[in-house]
Amino acid sequence: MSLMSRLWAPNATDDLARRAAAVLSDMATAPSGELAALLSDPPRVTPSSLVFVTEQPSMLGMSAAQLPFLRPDPPADPAAEPDSAGDDDEIPELFCPGPVRDDPALGEEVNERLVEWAEQVGIYAGRSDHLRSCGFGRLIMLTHPGTDDPDRLLAATKVVVAEWAADDYYLDEADVGADPRRTAARFGLLYGVVDPVPLPHRYEHELRRHIEEDPISKAFRSGMEHLARYTTVTQMARFQHQMAILFTTLDQNASWRVTGERPAVWEYLMHRHHNSYLPPMILIDAVAGYELPPQEFYDPRVRSAFTMAGMANVLLNDLHSMSKEADDDISLPIALMEQEGCSRRQAVKRTVEIHNELMKRFVAEAAALSLVGSPMLRRFFAETWAWCGGSREWHATSRRYHSDKDTDVNAA
Repeated sequence: MSLMSRLWAPNATDDLARRAAAVLSDMATAPSGELAALLSDPPRVTPSSLVFVTEQPSMLGMSAAQLPFLRPDPPADPAAEPDSAGDDDEIPELFCPGPVRDDPALGEEVNERLVEWAEQVGIYAGRSDHLRSCGFGRLIMLTHPGTDDPDRLLAATKVVVAEWAADDYYLDEADVGADPRRTAARFGLLYGVVDPVPLPHRYEHELRRHIEEDPISKAFRSGMEHLARYTTVTQMARFQHQMAILFTTLDQNASWRVTGERPAVWEYLMHRHHNSYLPPMILIDAVAGYELPPQEFYDPRVRSAFTMAGMANVLLNDLHSMSKEADDDISLPIALMEQEGCSRRQAVKRTVEIHNELMKRFVAEAAALSLVGSPMLRRFFAETWAWCGGSREWHATSRRYHSDKDTDVNAA
């Protein structure tokens, strides 16, 4: 469901929605925001026995079973009887940390600069107060504790809001021209802005005019120009690649709406693997002022761990917004109810369980890979964990999902 539709939707009042929100906002049982605190002391090894990925990339991925780190819960036996406990089962605690850093003044500064920029490029025209109330500057402050530079944080906030706005303008919000039948064509043009196309000279002016007239294209061009101050060539290429993935999955969402098809749970999970929080998370090292080397970042085991964290964290979005979804929207709880016959309570319980499985697998993989990786890889995994904790806090307190009263209660 779109950003502005959620802002105008009535707050959920049913008991299940309150229970889901309580699970997400209860930090009393949250694991430490410092990833290292979850890991036992590593086994004794001599420096010569460590294989670093810069030397032998094929050796990255030493089996986690060799290490005394936290391991995920064992997978369910597919031959076992289905869960018969029903709606009386307690929803499990969420395996996700709280924020490492919460600086309200810094978040507010970034947020105000973001709203001013949005007015300049023309996104959410006339709705600045609603955009301000979402607190996207606070989101980026919470999720990137590696820097307190408001300009670095603003660069990330701009492109993140451009991503959300693209979803609204091209897919969700009919009052600003969204039409699922045109979504794929419009994202095709937008990617030509994200990864600039060198047109023949006689047609360049038409592309420039399109960018000036289309608020989303203008927002991406402006945001990426700002982001380029803080990214290497490789980091910008990563961002562009992740945008291509995101646009493809939004096209997939549009096709479901046009055809009326509903995805199976496994299809939806594949969709969420790519339509996840990886687009903002891809900037973790760039915002913090370093670069994870490509041979580590793109190693299949590193990519697998990183994408598990991204998918797990976006399931918090699914839980928070499940009671405000439009009829043609889809989320993991909705897919579980439609495709597997779960009750609403069972769907929430199973969504939390899937989230927890993914997060525990991320910790286990991060532990194993950190032992044989570079110091920057260890830092990257620690900051990925911190990103998830900041995102959890934002989801629990943002007015995107809660009224002022709800926010005050959650913050207490």
